[in-house]
Amino acid sequence: MQTLIGFGIMIIVVFMLLGLLFSFVPVGLWMTAFFSGVKIGIFTLIGMRFRRVSPSRIVNPLIKATKAGLILNIDKLEAHHLAGGNVDSVVNALIAAQRAEIPLEFERAAAIDLAGRDVLKAVQVSVNPKVIETPKVSAVAKNGIEVIVKARVTVRANIERLVGGAGEETIIARVGEGIVTTVGSSQTHKEVLENPDSISRTVLAKGLDAGTAFEILSIDIADIDIGRNIGAQLQTDQAEADKRIAQAKAEERRAMAVAKEQEMVAAVQEMRAKVVEAEEEIPRAIAYALREGKIGVMDYYNLRNIEADTNMRKNISNMGTNADENKMINK
Repeated sequence: MQTLIGFGIMIIVVFMLLGLLFSFVPVGLWMTAFFSGVKIGIFTLIGMRFRRVSPSRIVNPLIKATKAGLILNIDKLEAHHLAGGNVDSVVNALIAAQRAEIPLEFERAAAIDLAGRDVLKAVQVSVNPKVIETPKVSAVAKNGIEVIVKARVTVRANIERLVGGAGEETIIARVGEGIVTTVGSSQTHKEVLENPDSISRTVLAKGLDAGTAFEILSIDIADIDIGRNIGAQLQTDQAEADKRIAQAKAEERRAMAVAKEQEMVAAVQEMRAKVVEAEEEIPRAIAYALREGKIGVMDYYNLRNIEADTNMRKNISNMGTNADENKMINK
């Protein structure tokens, strides 16, 4: 009885050891690679385990590449995986490029993948060109009329410039700049409406795809709309600004005139005060002159007569002025 129990325990331990062995040593993956025509040693797979690399992520893309007729080095695939690249995407891109007869080496594809670009999508765009639709671009012709243009840009990926080349945003920005320049150089907005293809020709001639990851195949004008009369609006704003400046200057002149008037009033009041003060000294001066014998009694009476005559003339003058004012009021 004890012998049977010991035998059973031994069998269980053996199966557990075999399970651990087959879970660590990918025998099944090695057999799949062997029957697929991929020559890879079992110890190479075990080495991947020690390097913390999942063998399936290297072997399965290698099997796919071998079946497609590509010759790849397993060490390069593992190095690309350890560098943080997507081995499966690179292999798919190489297969797609081979089918489309696009020259693409593994090193170039790996560099594109490590640069953060989707290398498979790049190959697909190189085979099947992509259409980029620009937002509405507002431009103003020389006659001041706003023209709103929307364009469609057909591009093809340039494999050689994918690493370090500018993206779609640069293409859209450059096309928008070309549209603004072309419309701005037109004498009237009617020229743009009559010949929208002139925008495409002018923009294409600028070589906007230089330094980008794409090659521009065509630029088509999708829509043209007429916007505001910018020139008239600018003239109106300028006239309004000129009016405000003139009003400010007029207000400044009026304030200066008021200040001068107030200065003159103050000066007149000061003069009147001095006259009143001087008039107050007259009686004392006359009395002093009489006491000292400077003037006689007859001189004093003549002086009073002259003063009375002056007051009479002043009253007559005031009466005439008041009469004229009353006539004006009655009218």
